[in-house]
Amino acid sequence: MNEKKENVMGLWEKYLTLWVALCMAAGILIGYGFPGMANFIDSLSIQQVNMPIGILLFLMIYPIMIQIDFKQVVEAVKAPKPVLTTLVVNWGIKPFTMTFFAWLFMTQIWAPFITPEMGAEYTAGMILLGIAPCTAMVFVWSYLSGGNMGHTLVMVAINSLTMLVLYAPLGNLLLGVAMPIPLVTLALTVGVYVGVPLVVGYLTRKILIQRKGMEWFEKVYIKAWGSVSQIALLVTLVALFMLQGEVIIRQPMVIVMIAIPLIIQTFFIFGLAYLACRPLGIVYEDAAPTSQIGASNHFEVAIAVALTLYGTGSGAALATVVGVLIEVPIMLALVRFCLRTRDWFPREPEKAPIM
Repeated sequence: MNEKKENVMGLWEKYLTLWVALCMAAGILIGYGFPGMANFIDSLSIQQVNMPIGILLFLMIYPIMIQIDFKQVVEAVKAPKPVLTTLVVNWGIKPFTMTFFAWLFMTQIWAPFITPEMGAEYTAGMILLGIAPCTAMVFVWSYLSGGNMGHTLVMVAINSLTMLVLYAPLGNLLLGVAMPIPLVTLALTVGVYVGVPLVVGYLTRKILIQRKGMEWFEKVYIKAWGSVSQIALLVTLVALFMLQGEVIIRQPMVIVMIAIPLIIQTFFIFGLAYLACRPLGIVYEDAAPTSQIGASNHFEVAIAVALTLYGTGSGAALATVVGVLIEVPIMLALVRFCLRTRDWFPREPEKAPIM
């Protein structure tokens, strides 16, 4: 069984780029060829929270949650250095670097190719992404990197609360407009994407360990879920590109112009946090999620605010959507980078990497 699992994981890692490329291409072709299907799936949303995507996220996150020993959460609270690093990068640096890259590309580099009005809207959408760090998908990136899931959970909780306090003031400062806080969207995303798999996972773990024992739980139940998270991740990638397949085909150059500064921002923020963890003495298992949570975005909140302030067909809304499209392939690349560089950091002696 272990040999079979290793072979599956080896195929996942070895051909990851191929799987991602195939899923992206399949999503674009399905979305363009069958726009009615994409529109139907897109219609299954409440306050910009897409329910089919929510189901896929549950299938990604639940197998992770059942493996969390909640003693790790207590230990994470006792070691605040990684959380403080995350807060400084996410809220003290990331919004301003995103604003700089948006200004640089949309008003300088791309100025000959777009109108000032569209440049301003693209800039606004990018800023909305920059002030909305991730709350759900970071569980997947942390898990695939062999990160400390207890620390990841603490980061997500603190980050969600911080967003309630700082999202609107930062938006007001950087955009110069009265920023609404999409409380319903924020509550739904945290509740559906994080809360449900967390509670179900915790109860499942507790009940099954009590009834069946730890050995059965680890060797039978956890293994039964196998590669569910990985499959759900690839299906999510297909779904995300399917929802925007028509836009990608019709406006490829605009997508590229928005994507380039977003990708640069993602690598820059990740690298800044990742390198900062080394002199701070943060172990690899904490360094990986500390860097990943700022590199990825809470795109549902960004999209909801863009639609409220600028409208459905606006450049701001399009920019937030491009943020969705680049996130999965770029974050998977960063996961691979983390795994290859984990020896840069001190390690937790009792915890082996998951991949």
